[in-house]
Formats: sequence, C-alpha cells, structure tokens
Amino acid sequence: MAPGTELPEKKLLRALAGVETHGVPLWMMRQAGRYLPEYREVRARAGGFLNLCYTPELAEEVTLQPIRRYGFDAAILFSDILVVPDALGQKVAFKEGEGPVLEPITDGAGLATLGSPARVTEHLTPVYEAVERLSRSLPKETTLIGFAGAPWTVATYMVGGKGSPDQAAAKLWAYREPDEFQKLIDILVEATVEHLSAQVLAGAEVIQIFDTWAGSLPELSFERFALRPVKAIRELLQARFPGLPVIAFPRGAGAMSVRYFRETDVTGLSLDTGVSPAWAREHLQSRGCVQGNLDPLLLVAGGEEMKAQALHILETLGEGPFIFNLGHGIVPQTPPEHVGELVKLVQEWRP
Repeated sequence: MAPGTELPEKKLLRALAGVETHGVPLWMMRQAGRYLPEYREVRARAGGFLNLCYTPELAEEVTLQPIRRYGFDAAILFSDILVVPDALGQKVAFKEGEGPVLEPITDGAGLATLGSPARVTEHLTPVYEAVERLSRSLPKETTLIGFAGAPWTVATYMVGGKGSPDQAAAKLWAYREPDEFQKLIDILVEATVEHLSAQVLAGAEVIQIFDTWAGSLPELSFERFALRPVKAIRELLQARFPGLPVIAFPRGAGAMSVRYFRETDVTGLSLDTGVSPAWAREHLQSRGCVQGNLDPLLLVAGGEEMKAQALHILETLGEGPFIFNLGHGIVPQTPPEHVGELVKLVQEWRP
C-alpha cells in the first residue's frame, strides 16, 4: 500500500492490500446459483435468465441469498459475462438445458453491426441499479464485487455462437485474420471498461475479470488476445479509479500465470484447480494476493477428502495474501450443506 493510505477494514479488501486479515477471507464463484433452492424459486419467478439479470430487485435478492446462508466475506453481483454482447446489439438468448446461444459474428461485416460502448451502459442500467441496491443492503463487513468477462472469453462466445470445448471458431478467425479479430477485441476492451466503470460508480468495491478460456491459447496468441487486453482494462480502470482492486482469473494459464500477473499488474490472481498451491506460493504469492482453488467437485463429494484438500490449500497459502475460493464455479449438483461445512472449516482455520 502507498504510504499514508488508510488500511481497509473489510477482510477481503485487507487481503488484496496485503495486510493482516485475522482469518482467511472466503467467497465462491457462482455462490448464487442453482444449487440453492431459494435461487431456483426466484429464477422460476423471473421467467428467464436475462430477465433475472435485468430485474434489479431480483438480481439483488439472489446475490444476497448466499450471504444470508453462509456469511461469505464478499458478494459478487448476480449477472453474466454475456450481457456485454447483448448490450452491444448481438442477439443473445439463454435456452434451458442448452446454455447461451448467440447469433455468430464471424467477419468485419458482423463487427459493423455492433453498437457503441455508450450503448452498453445505457442498455445495462438495470444491472447498475442492482449494484446500487446491493451497496446499501449488504452487511457492512461484506465486500461487493463487480465483474465482467475478459475480451478473449467473451469473443469466443460472440464468434462461436455458443460455448465450445476448443474455441475453434474464434481461434481460427484470430489465426487467419489477426488484425481483423483484434478489432473485436478492441471493441470489447472499450465496452468492458465502460461496463466495469459503471459498476464501480454504482458501488462495486472490487472488480473480477473472468477469462475462462485463456488457457486454450498458445503463447503468442495468449499474449496478444488474453494478456494485453486485460492489461489495458486494468490501466484504464486505474486511471479512472486509482487504487481500485482488480482480480483476474486466467483459467488454464499454467506457467504463463507468472508473466500474466506481472505484466497485467492486477491486484489479485485467481487460480484454477490445476495450479499447485505450493507452486503458487513460490511463483505468484510473492507478487500479490492469490485466490483459489478447491476443485468444485470436491464440494459436491464433501466429507473427509474435501476437508483434507481444503486444509492443504489453507496450510500452503493461508499465511500469505490469500482469498479462499474454488478453482471454478459451484456446480448445480452441489449439496448446500457441503458448502456450509467448508465455510465453517475456512472460518475457523488459523495458521
């Protein structure tokens, strides 16, 4: 922290600042979701996933549900990374049992159909209203996290029209016409900065950038389409909001995480399940706060194995700047009582 800077009081903000937390802060990706019966009830009332994201009082309610149940140290706004392409004018739908479906954009003519970043913030006004509501309704000790998808990951959906195991459509465009594909990335950098800035102005205290498919790129493409765009977003956000904590999640980045953490200069790095905690302690935690990285399926299984592996993470990383989380999001089949058991374990753990 800069000399003379006042120390934050909230546990998660203290971890990101690299100061003593008196216990490990904890939240979980997708902590609001289908594993909770109260979420399923609200989702049914909403009449559709985007309706839920765009109805401020309902988005507020489902964001608060896991805080009420478990007392997490942070709440993450309930929304989706694909509200940005929806706001840019691309047709986006969420189909039950199928996931997101988009009208693919595959060339320069498709790019020309997209709206401006100004359209993004106008379209997503209900999202920022949900953030404002949460900034008033969350417990005073709970940190509010805003988020967006990283340009590369959002682009894979925009180009492929849906989720993909290999991101082939986006990769082929990037390989065949890298400068044209770069135009899509640039649009998304600008739109993402506007979207995240609006969340901060509405009350978000931390930003998380999800790059779910970063690990699918080879080194040179990773540098151009994953690392540099997030670096640009962080720099633009810092220019507007000096000191704003930014966590990045370059899932699957492996050894490239070291360079990514250094060059993006994000405040915290979220680790996927495949990262060894000991390796992270040696190569990443010396640079700043790390977050992670229990396998979400251990949360499904529960029992002694879940506890043993959670303790391994805590004992390896818990004495440095650290936020306990999963290596990816909670899955729908997770028993809520297993989440409660894990929360108790982490809250009671001390080095």
